Amino acid sequence: MPTEKEHLNLVIIGHIDHGKSTMMGALLIETGSVTEREARELEKLAKEYDRESWSYAFVFDKLKEERQRGITIDLAFRKFETPNRYFTIIDAPGHADLPA
Repeated sequence: MPTEKEHLNLVIIGHIDHGKSTMMGALLIETGSVTEREARELEKLAKEYDRESWSYAFVFDKLKEERQRGITIDLAFRKFETPNRYFTIIDAPGHADLPA
């Protein structure tokens, strides 16, 4: 039996405003890959930006401009594990004018 878990990279692509960052942030929170404390801090920060519904996206969108505008500007990476695998999620911008 192998001692290391299989690794998979997942890149999330799609058009701007289709919820890529939000979906993956929710996945990480639901799997416990984001601590309850971090989730609460992100909820508080989203409220400060008057963007309460964006707190899941803030898991990936860490730049001030991303949080203010509600768009992913730069690639973001997060890892999470299941019993058999570990994953690296790559969140990519959805707008054609931004780097991917």
